[in-house]
Amino acid sequence: MFKEIRYFIFIFVICLFLFFTGRYYFSEINIKNSYRSLNSIEKKINNYAEKLPVLKDDTKNIIEYVEQSNDKKKKKFNFWKLLESNE
Repeated sequence: MFKEIRYFIFIFVICLFLFFTGRYYFSEINIKNSYRSLNSIEKKINNYAEKLPVLKDDTKNIIEYVEQSNDKKKKKFNFWKLLESNE
């Protein structure tokens, strides 16, 4: 009997929590506050973006190309020959 009452109280508390959370989340006050918050963040971002300095581009012609010769002898390996040899 005590177990059932305890489970009923747990379920009742969980349901009350969900009800009040949903009631607050979908209330007009919360919707207005969240919209105002998003609007103020958008204004702050725009103000900050206008104040950012534009840096001069100094990355032109900084890459130096080096010619590489293919004079080195490359040893060609075959997979099956590598498995057959014990070296």
